[in-house]
Amino acid sequence: MKAITVKKAGGPEQLQLAEVAIPKPGVGEILIQTKAAAINRTDILGRQGKVAYLPSDILGVEVAGVVVDSNQSDFAEGDFVMGLVNGGGYAEYVVMPAQRAMKIPESLSFAEAAAIPEVFLTAYQTLFWIGQLKRKETVLIHAAASGVGTAAIQLAKQLTDATVIVTAGSERKLEVAKQLGADVLINYHDEDFDQRVLQATKGQGVDLILDFIGASYWQKNLKSIKTGGRWVLIGILGGQFVEQVDLFQLMSKCIQLTGTLLTPRSDQYKAELTHDFIQQVFPYFEDQRIKPLIDTKFSLAEVAAAHIRMEDNQNIGKIILTVAD
Repeated sequence: MKAITVKKAGGPEQLQLAEVAIPKPGVGEILIQTKAAAINRTDILGRQGKVAYLPSDILGVEVAGVVVDSNQSDFAEGDFVMGLVNGGGYAEYVVMPAQRAMKIPESLSFAEAAAIPEVFLTAYQTLFWIGQLKRKETVLIHAAASGVGTAAIQLAKQLTDATVIVTAGSERKLEVAKQLGADVLINYHDEDFDQRVLQATKGQGVDLILDFIGASYWQKNLKSIKTGGRWVLIGILGGQFVEQVDLFQLMSKCIQLTGTLLTPRSDQYKAELTHDFIQQVFPYFEDQRIKPLIDTKFSLAEVAAAHIRMEDNQNIGKIILTVAD
């Protein structure tokens, strides 16, 4: 089969299209003929050699496709499924733990389905499992036009009718966030987001922050969160080291700060999260109250260009690799 492998840790030029053996499903796994896969920041870190928790030499953690080999009672050959894989998604075939597989709603194409597992499960986990977002609360979502950001806006609005405050770096990205349900739009190039947040919340701050940025937003996030608020750190696009952290600021505001990543979580955790997500969110996909947002599509051979687009922060929503018709 054709697959994308990495010659050596480095830039997009290290990605190569190669012929490799079709994987064999083990106990509790199903074999998928991949129709579409999606690009994630985890893939870029893997290509750069900065993460070591994926067992596969082939990148890609989310796919949509057709079951071609299954000994699981819940899935049969020919079923259309999507889900998280332990690497190997940039390939014509991939094995998937059956407990993580989700049957694709009829309203979705393979490309749309591939845009769901990583970002929507991450957004659902951070908003509700960790962030404990409740009805009518206020949430600040950074990187609003990213895959997780566009998913989080919709989930927060549809499931809890939260007041959604977002940041992004262009008016085009903010307009998309508005169409998805965002209430307060902040261009971080033009204004200090913490001041707008306090203005929008009458000086109280937000109940929850979804933080993809990290170090460069530390002080402004502290100012933006209310006393007793929850702060979930899920990215470090703005750096990982914060100098001279005043821990008393966290203590005095009774802030709950939680760091998380989804990819290195256990198979059991991901299975439980997937099951809960199916129960709570699938009805919204089926009647299209929530929809995955696709930015661009690339062929498997164009994967380097897809990585460059993500690294340059050009995308609004998900970048998709089309693997087969």
